[in-house]
Amino acid sequence: MNRIEEKMQELTARGEKALITYVTAGLPDLTRTGELIRAQEAAGIDVIELGIPFSDPIADGPVIQNASFQSIQNGTTLRKVFVLMEELRAGGCEVPIVFMMYYNTILHYGVQAFADKCAAAGVDGLIVPDLPLEEQGELQEALAGREETILLQLVSPVSGERIPKILGQARGYVYCVSAMGVTGQGGNFHKNIKNYLESVRAQSKIPVMMGFGIRTAADIEPLRESIDGAIVGSYFIQLLEKNDFRPETAAEYVRGFKADMAAWK
Repeated sequence: MNRIEEKMQELTARGEKALITYVTAGLPDLTRTGELIRAQEAAGIDVIELGIPFSDPIADGPVIQNASFQSIQNGTTLRKVFVLMEELRAGGCEVPIVFMMYYNTILHYGVQAFADKCAAAGVDGLIVPDLPLEEQGELQEALAGREETILLQLVSPVSGERIPKILGQARGYVYCVSAMGVTGQGGNFHKNIKNYLESVRAQSKIPVMMGFGIRTAADIEPLRESIDGAIVGSYFIQLLEKNDFRPETAAEYVRGFKADMAAWK
């Protein structure tokens, strides 16, 4: 069991919903990325998705596309992000961290070398939006046999009959995409969102997280019985940009969102 699974069990035992945020590594720079991660951990964040910048982030909308571009312009590379991870873990940071990235970056690094480095650097999970289940064999094999890093699965409103297959060996949590298209759609959830989420939850042995288009806890309150937590990406990036990437802004947002969800009990 790794950090993600431990956190999910802890939240389930307490009857709490999870909050997962997305930050782009290297924005505004790697030092301040580390500060944002530490501030969120202190504020009670449950999991952080750390976006590895890529030139063609096909699953992402304009906000994260621009964040990725700016980070690349700053000179961010996967190797530098691994150094940041090592520094965070050496400094006592224990929050579960998931790399959200595209498969070409993994291939370029070398699949087995990448898996080994993730384990050594303290990367708890991977989300690879452009790697369908049928193409995951090489990466899953590279990750197999140890607990440090797990591959998380995504499902969408059109996954349909594929859901049981996708979730068959899934670990950590399942990432439910709330709408068709790209990230950052501002609460424009799929028209059959509730039925879709309830279908996933009925078939999943692991917690169900909803992402794409979420801004506040109020956005997901009508669906609170159908999910185990929320993932906030584009809105969180915009909030940080408007506030000069202040760690205090990140911490305040996390505390407020968690408090709003806790009030649902």
